[in-house]
Amino acid sequence: MSKKSVLFVCIHNSARSQMAEEILRKIAGDKYDVESAGLEPGKLNPIVVEVLKEEGIDISGKETKAVFELFKKGNRYNYVITVCDEASAERCPIFPGLSQRYHWGFTDPSKFEGTLEEKLIQTRKVKEEIRQQITSWLKKNP
Repeated sequence: MSKKSVLFVCIHNSARSQMAEEILRKIAGDKYDVESAGLEPGKLNPIVVEVLKEEGIDISGKETKAVFELFKKGNRYNYVITVCDEASAERCPIFPGLSQRYHWGFTDPSKFEGTLEEKLIQTRKVKEEIRQQITSWLKKNP
């Protein structure tokens, strides 16, 4: 049985989509090929890098990707899941072939304010929300 493909999309591919990609890969990488990309790729959020490192996941050497580059390559996905705000999600291209689209809105860690420790705590909370959403989704898409 071949793996199904999943693409997580957010604005900059710097936080939410990266966390979703890595969490799905960790939980069900044997069943899903997973990627992430951004509408306007930026730089990895260093707090997200740190929070994922706590999970034993090192993304420090990763580059952010542009969703439109994947689209232009003709990449196909079984599932395209936006993890940004609703208005930004609507800017995501429709990929060729049959793909199911989902929108899971999560708070953007780049907007967190406070001390480094406060930002870490808030980012960990978003990571856990993402994990819960993925776990719930996997029960419906084993």
